[in-house]
Amino acid sequence: MNKEKRLEILTRLRDDNPNPTTELNFSSPFELLIAVLLSAQATDVGVNKATDKLYKVANTPQAILDLGLDGLKSYIKTIGLFNTKAENTIKTCQMLVDLHGGEVPESREALEALPGVGRKTANVVLNTAFGWPTIAVDTHIDRVSNRTKFAMGKNVVEVEQKLLRVVPKEFKVDVHHWLILHGRYTCVARKPKCGSCIIEDLCEFKDKAE
Repeated sequence: MNKEKRLEILTRLRDDNPNPTTELNFSSPFELLIAVLLSAQATDVGVNKATDKLYKVANTPQAILDLGLDGLKSYIKTIGLFNTKAENTIKTCQMLVDLHGGEVPESREALEALPGVGRKTANVVLNTAFGWPTIAVDTHIDRVSNRTKFAMGKNVVEVEQKLLRVVPKEFKVDVHHWLILHGRYTCVARKPKCGSCIIEDLCEFKDKAE
């Protein structure tokens, strides 16, 4: 795929959705961090149902610590892997209180040092909470990037590095959201909805569906 095609794809995605954001509900960097931590192998809808109740009671590191492990579990037990996620959340909250004054650090190194927070979660927080031009590659973005030939890679790290190279600066902050939404609703895993895709004529996927 050439530079001109990529530019047209990004322009169309921007025109269709000028101000994209995550579908996770949050009102602070901390709420976003915990929501992303809880979202691994879970749907945003499922996470939102849990956090909408949790954040009314506890939406700061200290408040969640005050709930305690069992108290936290009672709010997130509908989410997959909730036992492990609850333990990581408590440990993360303790580190935020002890090391960062209860605030979410605007630092990749500091974020990735938090329990349960990997590169993808750090990228989401840096991008969505702080406006960094990071690109968090999940299964949707990996699929869209490879299927369309926009940015091919053997794994999510390779795809991320390729996207960082080929996406112009003006699109970098929002491209993560455009690609994830495109993968979630149009370029779906089993049978992509090519007939209703706004970039179908630019996509280089060989086995297009009706």
